[in-house]
Amino acid sequence: MMSESVFPQLEALLPHVQKPIQYVGGELNSTVKDWDACDVRWALMYPDAYEVGLPNQGVMILYEVLNEREGVLAERTYSVWPDLEALMREHQVPQFTVDSHRPVSAFDVFGLSFSTELGYTNMLTALDLAGIPLEARNRTVDHPIVLAGGHAAFNPEPIAEFIDAAVIGDGEQAVLDMTEIIRTWKAEGRPGGREEVLLRLAKTGSVYIPGFYDVEYLEDGRIGRVVPNRSGVPWRVSKHTVMDLDEWPYPKQPLVPLAETVHERMSVEIFRGCTRGCRFCQAGMITRPVRERSITGIGEMVEKGLKATGFEEVGLLSLSSADHTEIADIAKGLADRYTDDKVGLSLPSTRVDAFNVDLANELTRNGRRSGLTFAPEGGSERMRKVINKMVSEEDLIRTVATAYGNGWRQVKLYFMCGLPTETDEDVLQIADMAINVIAKGREVSGQNDIRCTVSIGGFVPKPHTPFQWAPQLSAEETDARLAKLRDKIRGDKKYGRSIGFRYHDGKPGIVEGLLSRGDRRIGDVIRAVYEDGGRFDGWREHFSYDRWMQAAEKTLPAYGVDVAWYTTRERTYEEVLPWDHLDSGLDKDWLWEDWQDALDETEVEDCRWTPCFDCGVCPQMDTHIQIGPTGKKLLPLSVVK
Repeated sequence: MMSESVFPQLEALLPHVQKPIQYVGGELNSTVKDWDACDVRWALMYPDAYEVGLPNQGVMILYEVLNEREGVLAERTYSVWPDLEALMREHQVPQFTVDSHRPVSAFDVFGLSFSTELGYTNMLTALDLAGIPLEARNRTVDHPIVLAGGHAAFNPEPIAEFIDAAVIGDGEQAVLDMTEIIRTWKAEGRPGGREEVLLRLAKTGSVYIPGFYDVEYLEDGRIGRVVPNRSGVPWRVSKHTVMDLDEWPYPKQPLVPLAETVHERMSVEIFRGCTRGCRFCQAGMITRPVRERSITGIGEMVEKGLKATGFEEVGLLSLSSADHTEIADIAKGLADRYTDDKVGLSLPSTRVDAFNVDLANELTRNGRRSGLTFAPEGGSERMRKVINKMVSEEDLIRTVATAYGNGWRQVKLYFMCGLPTETDEDVLQIADMAINVIAKGREVSGQNDIRCTVSIGGFVPKPHTPFQWAPQLSAEETDARLAKLRDKIRGDKKYGRSIGFRYHDGKPGIVEGLLSRGDRRIGDVIRAVYEDGGRFDGWREHFSYDRWMQAAEKTLPAYGVDVAWYTTRERTYEEVLPWDHLDSGLDKDWLWEDWQDALDETEVEDCRWTPCFDCGVCPQMDTHIQIGPTGKKLLPLSVVK
């Protein structure tokens, strides 16, 4: 495969496209290694636009982990906007990396990180632009291994025909292990061709090769079983779990974007995993157990990262950052250390029951005091029991009263619509909660400029969660429910003007639901959407519900199923789910019991602070919960210059 830079051809096209800067590369802290001095080469893609893809922590970490290894290089590629895609096709410029502008087809591995399923059509665009056959079975020994990772890879079945391999779980050690297998195979002269290297990867038990498994279906459309079709291939493939995050202090040299991106800050992952047990939350379930980074490890990463980037804000990332056992000391220590540098700190959102004003003041001491975001998720007390989000309305009102009383003026509340067993009344109680928040804010602050924004997303049942069996609410029912809520908020003469209302209609959620719980038959739908021009489905201006529904109507009847079969249908315990052969560590019986607890409105405690609930992760994955406190402080407390 040709490996020369395509920049001379690309450069001529750039004056004719929007935001050409996103395609030129050369970012601060980017890496370009000697092509000929490396024997394993990775092209890493976040299948979205540069402005979304560049800040992605997963890709940034793997980029650095691989490039630190002798004889290995990694470069990045992102989805090109439709204007450049058209010109690339016209002038025969292939999908390229932004680091050295080499064709993606010249690399050994083309790794894609999917945090959402709505990036699947962008993957097909990139494959086609790269000159890589869309179907894995049509690729030769000279084509890259197409590898899927990220949260969506926990059910890669809808894209099974397009990918060669999938890795579930943490990627740091996984990509290094894969690299050594590929390096050895290449050094031996690539014996057995593509089939052999994939077989070697499969036999590790931790790389899933869809082509080595056959899916058998029952007459009613359900899956009968999934069986390996090669000897030595495991029946179940296990997820990867990195223990001791202090040993993986990445990214050490975060990339600084050339163009505006969705996050203009340096981010540090302060812990991985969550055991709060929110039943809707796939991220919390599949990343168990909790593994905290030490306070000193966080301090070192922040110090090095700020020096390497010049950013003025640090994001302390995790699924529930205020749950870190030393979050108060972390926030105070960092605020003390950078008080003269005016480095701001931020948490993505704060749990109502983890908020305290001291923490909030430390987070905003050196930066601007913007709004606070809380996520009650369910509008009624009953719904919060169903989803195991143990927050009462009294907790919320007390928390926002503290915030408003200490000078905050804006609070954003995030909810979901369409949760299992939900009724119109459950959703309408969101309006009551928002009204009570405004009333309390005016009372404690003595001001009328109090604002509360209600933001609502549609619930999508996800694999490897207790709600994987649940029926999804139809788009029409979702929209009707949200319309009633909107009318109730707007109809309140006293408080309605102080309440912002943002929501997504139900249509994107149905497509996401089709893809998240789909099986291999959905591949035909994805291909049909792509061929009809589907791109950037995560962007409202590019998403077309009608295109997806027409593609489904064209392809699914041949299999005796339809969109509703995948989305609004409830599953039974006996049904073989498309992802059952992919082991997230969670015991299926435990997930089913938790689903029954949800239907009974029974809450379950966080296993960090209580005896084990036997979810299965720790014994099955040979892992354990890693939490502090370490008892250490962030020294030096004097200003670091």
